[in-house]
Amino acid sequence: MSYLGEEIKKLGFGLMRLPKIDENTIDIEQTKKMVDEFLAAGFTYFDTAWAYLGSEDAIRQALVERYPREKFQLATKNAAWINCKTKEDAIAQYETSLKQSGAGYFDFYLLHNLGDSRTKFFEDFDLWNYFLNEKKKGKIKHLGFSFHSTPEQLEEILTKHPEAEFVQLQINYADWENPAIKSRECYEVARKHNKPVIIMEPVKGGNLATPPASVEKILKDAEPNSSCASWAVRFAADLDGVITVLSGMSNLEQMRDNLSYMKDFKHLTPEQKKVIEHAGIELAKLPIIPCTTCNYCAKVCPMDIGISASFASMNMYTLYGNLGLAKHNEEWNVAGQGHKRANECIKCGACEAACPQHIKIRDELEKVAKTLL
Repeated sequence: MSYLGEEIKKLGFGLMRLPKIDENTIDIEQTKKMVDEFLAAGFTYFDTAWAYLGSEDAIRQALVERYPREKFQLATKNAAWINCKTKEDAIAQYETSLKQSGAGYFDFYLLHNLGDSRTKFFEDFDLWNYFLNEKKKGKIKHLGFSFHSTPEQLEEILTKHPEAEFVQLQINYADWENPAIKSRECYEVARKHNKPVIIMEPVKGGNLATPPASVEKILKDAEPNSSCASWAVRFAADLDGVITVLSGMSNLEQMRDNLSYMKDFKHLTPEQKKVIEHAGIELAKLPIIPCTTCNYCAKVCPMDIGISASFASMNMYTLYGNLGLAKHNEEWNVAGQGHKRANECIKCGACEAACPQHIKIRDELEKVAKTLL
């Protein structure tokens, strides 16, 4: 499919959750194998960000230094709301991205996670004009933004900035009608402005790859040989006006599963759409914390609380009812990794301002503390 003059197949390689040797070290050799199989299958779109620790450097080693530059599209992002006091701080992020990736230019450059208080940084630092000028220089081919907020704010940004060539939105069947995320309404705003869409979080941080048993049964009864993740990715890819669907693949197994059904992607049948609708209704009944482990909250938490790991442990207890296992999981993945625990939250609220899922993090941490500590 061609959008913005680019030929891009419907699966993009999200580089937020690359395979790791340990907590802080990306497995470059496995990443190289994943890159090789992805390109060999005819896919070309890679998505990273300055804020994805080690990701830009990893993709330089695994992709940029190993393949001709014209054989792939590389996207990265500018998070001016993270530790930027001045315009120069934000520009330094961009320059760091160019250096770390070694790409020479970016096919797609995104203002990262606009919405709420974050939008103001890009306006105050006049970054739209700065990056448009970089586009004129050939350092950026296409300029757009990623977005996790309300349809009303998206409408406001697109009206003010018609120069945005595309929008990256969180879209998956769990959030399509979710009143907190409003995926469908945001998608409709983008399409009203004739902006093509890049889809992120189609598997909701991996949650839809291993959904609760009642949801998995619905999907497996319909197609026993299809993975649960495939349903989520296909739902997103089926929408009109989609440039590509980003999947944050963490190992070769996930890569090969995605390639198996996306290499010759076929649109969903009416029967398949009904199955997904049924799965979404069932999923909405379960009171799990909708955390995707993006860890934007962790970047701003003054106490270094292991927020996403705490929520994963709480969800484990909600879904499986094993309190001992959930407590062990919390101790190992929070305190065991050097993070502060839920009962040490000072309730400053910085995390909630940064959370793309609009989770009431302080309330949820209080529940974790009462249940698991």
